[in-house]
Amino acid sequence: MAERKYTHGLTLTLRGSATVLDIGKMEIWDGADLSLIRDTIFRLVNEEGVTSIGIDVSRVQHVPSGFFGMLFDWYEQGVTIGLYQPRSRVRQMLWFRKFFMKYEETVYCLHDGESVNEDVSEELWDAVNSIEEPRIPLVASS
Repeated sequence: MAERKYTHGLTLTLRGSATVLDIGKMEIWDGADLSLIRDTIFRLVNEEGVTSIGIDVSRVQHVPSGFFGMLFDWYEQGVTIGLYQPRSRVRQMLWFRKFFMKYEETVYCLHDGESVNEDVSEELWDAVNSIEEPRIPLVASS
């Protein structure tokens, strides 16, 4: 994989057992941002053995449609995925409501969506009583 020259201000921090990606002040992610996140997760998982990934989305207003699908692909490979501090606009996206559950005050963990009854609740991620715990606990941002 070629070395990236421009990383859009991406930083990595360790929060509990999760390696958290923060892409900086970008409010609207485009294909290049998604590619940067994908390549970073690929490197962390396949080259460094990381099994718990968090993504700080506190500044994000909009993400490309492929973002959630990409995260689900990693989830199916056994990687625990958490989103940190998502704004209301992101929390209202259909994929988010179906596939993320509130884990801690500012952390939402990806799950398989099978335990969510879409007919019962508009706020799908609030109905988490029957959803099993994430594989590896994630810790909320400080």
